[in-house]
Amino acid sequence: MMLLAIGVGLLIGLSLGALGGGGSILTIPALVYLLGQSPHQATAASLLVVGLAAVVGAIAHARAGRARLKTGAVFGLLGVIGSYAGSLASAAVPASLLLAGFGVLMLVVAATMILRRRRVPCVSMPAHDARSRTRHALVVTAAATGVGLVTGLFGVGGGFVVVPALVLALGFDMPVAVGTSLVVIALNSAVALATRAAHGALPLDWALVATFTGAAILGTLAGTGMAGRVNPQRSRC
Repeated sequence: MMLLAIGVGLLIGLSLGALGGGGSILTIPALVYLLGQSPHQATAASLLVVGLAAVVGAIAHARAGRARLKTGAVFGLLGVIGSYAGSLASAAVPASLLLAGFGVLMLVVAATMILRRRRVPCVSMPAHDARSRTRHALVVTAAATGVGLVTGLFGVGGGFVVVPALVLALGFDMPVAVGTSLVVIALNSAVALATRAAHGALPLDWALVATFTGAAILGTLAGTGMAGRVNPQRSRC
């Protein structure tokens, strides 16, 4: 069991560090179907695993100049209400419904990624006028609130929303968007985890979670090194 946790944790951390997301959405299925955790245990454990791995990854990216901490902090703070509400809702949702909702989320993410791959334009869209700046601000605010809600409810980081929002709305290069996304994930995870702890909703297998988290952190460090070697212009597509 522990060896499996190490292997899966490394893979999830690798994806999180290199892409700024993606790995976290795999944490729930891994905890439930591979490591035998209940849906509520898995969503709580995921917040801890993903949150700590994101903190380590954000620090590594920031040291390499690939994270905009101020932007990440603002994005994360905009999602606080959603994260708090999602955390409260998660505890009240039946386990079967929670898994079904998570399944729908994964399908939506997959469809979104496929549609984005089919888009031809691969250039940034900087805001030149008040209307564009307002539109982008609304997009970022909506994305931040949605990410917070998803993080609190399902225990996922939401990098699959944050990274595209930073690239398309704010014109970030992919490596910078990845690093900044980890700042957002860390903040949202911290709020959601604190909310659950305050309501006594942390029924965790601490030995398993500690092993999983340690492996995820090592994977994240490896992933941040990979992100630094990616060509920013190619990775925007």
